[in-house]
Amino acid sequence: MTLARTGEMIPREKVVLDKRYPIYIADTIGVSSPYQKLHWHDVLEINYIKSGSGYYIINGKRFEFQQGDILLINSNDLHCAYEVQDLVMQVIEFDMSWFLSSLRYDPEILSPYKDMGIHFTNLLDRTSPHIEEMRALLLELQQEHEQALPSYISMVHAHLLRFLSCVNRYFRLEDARLISAGVSSQQLEKMRQVIHAMEENLSYPWTLEELAAIVYLSPSRFSDIFRRSVGTSPLEYLIQLRLEHALMLLEQTQMKVMDIAMECGFRSLSNFNHLFKKHVGQSPKHARTRQN
Repeated sequence: MTLARTGEMIPREKVVLDKRYPIYIADTIGVSSPYQKLHWHDVLEINYIKSGSGYYIINGKRFEFQQGDILLINSNDLHCAYEVQDLVMQVIEFDMSWFLSSLRYDPEILSPYKDMGIHFTNLLDRTSPHIEEMRALLLELQQEHEQALPSYISMVHAHLLRFLSCVNRYFRLEDARLISAGVSSQQLEKMRQVIHAMEENLSYPWTLEELAAIVYLSPSRFSDIFRRSVGTSPLEYLIQLRLEHALMLLEQTQMKVMDIAMECGFRSLSNFNHLFKKHVGQSPKHARTRQN
């Protein structure tokens, strides 16, 4: 079989936004399976936790979040999210090019992202006296977006500009590197290579030793770095990838359940049925029935 080539990594997701209005704003309930996978994208992101709780793994660091928290995710942050309880989250994604003209007047406007890990952390300080102002700005921004009244694009841009300015003014740290470090960029790159190999060969009967060998690490060292990067063990993550692919095949094809199980790397139908029900919450046959 062909393993991931050295330097190959998880492709950066291309988020397509309107060039005139390059922003996406919506509420999400829970965390869908694609966002439980380690991923990165070409836009900047803001998350406001409206209710519930969960945690992010961002570049190997774990950030527990709760109602009222605000997180910033950079375009090169490798991340995945998990729900703990009753999560409702406002998601804002925007293209940094929307602020190119502003950089002429304020070169630091995008510093919360540009200096992430140096003077800023992904999770804004929930004890800050300015956090309530930040929450209100995000809610006002969303209201302008949803009402779409005259000049709403300018209003949304203005609210976002003020939000970024306030983060830069009130949440800058002397040295964010003093906060406990996560996983190094070199280690993250190695985990990207392994995940790419998993995704390209889901049916292969991977062992922990084979996955570790892709990046020339011992199984124990590899497992430790992978768990800190992704939030789960390598083989548990592989099961998650396989089940996600199986669910897609159940919903979009007429393949037999046995054939789907084999294609996704499960060696017995009983094991597939057990793991599918455990992770998805229903049997494969029931998942298919709901689509018909």
